[in-house]
Amino acid sequence: MFQAFLNIFKVPELRNKILFTLGLLAAYRIGYYVPLPGINQDKLRQAFQATGETGLGQLTEFFQMFTGGNLQQSTIFGLGIMPYISASIIFQLLATVVPALEKLQQEGESGRKKIQEYTRYATVGLCLVQGVFWMRFIVDRQLVYPEYAGSIMFWLIGLLGMTAGTMFLMWLGEQIDEYGIGNGISLIIMAGIVARMPQAVFYVWKNAKFSVAAAPSDIGPFKILFLILAFVAVVAGSILITQAQRRIPIQQAKQMRGRRVFGGQRHYLPLRVNHGGVMPIIFASSLLIFPSLFFGWLGSVYGGFWASIDESFNRGSFLYVGSYIAMVYFFAYFWTTVQFRPKDMSNQLRDYGSFIPGLRPGKRTADYLETVMTRITYVGGGFLAAIAVIPQVIGDALNIPAMVTSFLGGTGLLIVVSVGLDLIQRIEANLIMRNYSGFLGGNSQIKGAYA
Repeated sequence: MFQAFLNIFKVPELRNKILFTLGLLAAYRIGYYVPLPGINQDKLRQAFQATGETGLGQLTEFFQMFTGGNLQQSTIFGLGIMPYISASIIFQLLATVVPALEKLQQEGESGRKKIQEYTRYATVGLCLVQGVFWMRFIVDRQLVYPEYAGSIMFWLIGLLGMTAGTMFLMWLGEQIDEYGIGNGISLIIMAGIVARMPQAVFYVWKNAKFSVAAAPSDIGPFKILFLILAFVAVVAGSILITQAQRRIPIQQAKQMRGRRVFGGQRHYLPLRVNHGGVMPIIFASSLLIFPSLFFGWLGSVYGGFWASIDESFNRGSFLYVGSYIAMVYFFAYFWTTVQFRPKDMSNQLRDYGSFIPGLRPGKRTADYLETVMTRITYVGGGFLAAIAVIPQVIGDALNIPAMVTSFLGGTGLLIVVSVGLDLIQRIEANLIMRNYSGFLGGNSQIKGAYA
């Protein structure tokens, strides 16, 4: 593997792509700390530290982890890349129900560029809407310097700054896609998640007590060893389930061309066990934040019954974990239903002269593919549910903060694993294409990388 890293710098084109990507990610991390003018950053930081495990605190933590933004310091990248991701998901879902968008999607590269243009316009609109809510929150909490509180210029600068920051991040992602290596948007999100790891490691080191008589609240040798082993095991399991496939055998029909017989070869159709990727956890996590906000507001206003409901719905409670697992399963099947189209896949197999042995092309093939996908989605949903609740269970059992346990599962870990695998596969493909050994040595490839 060390030789593979050395080989990267022997290929000028690959070396330039990696250095270009690292340079743009460094520009993102610099802009991450550029604050918006007129906001009292100290009071803002103290206000969010006081939220703790409340619904607002969970919303801020989730937003900062997933989007690469930074609301706790209200920087120009405060909204992160979230508006662009939301617009992309909206158009991706609309393409399945709106005939005009579906037709554009089938036109190839020209149609994709047109949908991309619509996505950018929608991103600007979402930035302005989210920016208005955020600026209103800042003003209502009196987190603005008095001389800027009622200024229209403060609103204009804040909205334009946050919108320009999101559009700049979108531009950085597109530049990485075109001139760098890897998926630009995904790399920006991963950079924001990985940048939090040194803080977690420093917290463990600062609170470590290397003594047998350590208090339950301390991080003793047993907890440190358990955290290391759990991190390795969860990462290995995430890689395994991310690459896992259910391979459907396919037989290609024989064709006579003159006196020659073509075709007749056997292939396989790979169906991913975790077809939805990280999206089910993202949807479930984001939706579960709103009951905490709603019940928390009712509990603070009316108390009594609503306060007890709010307490029973805190993160880590039985009701919260049960609802989390149920919603992960629901969105796993929902996302698979939206993305996986067995009828279109069956028609494509028939058009290319291929078929599944023992099944007639058409409806029977589509029904079989749908049945297989339903079964393997159950396994993939179970894995996602386990990954989602591991940080909360370990945090409650060992009395370790979420800042540390977030790297033992959940959205952040799956994003880092999936983006890291994609980046390694692209680098390895470039090395093997130029007759260099890959990360596994020789000309071997990562299993499942080029299915």
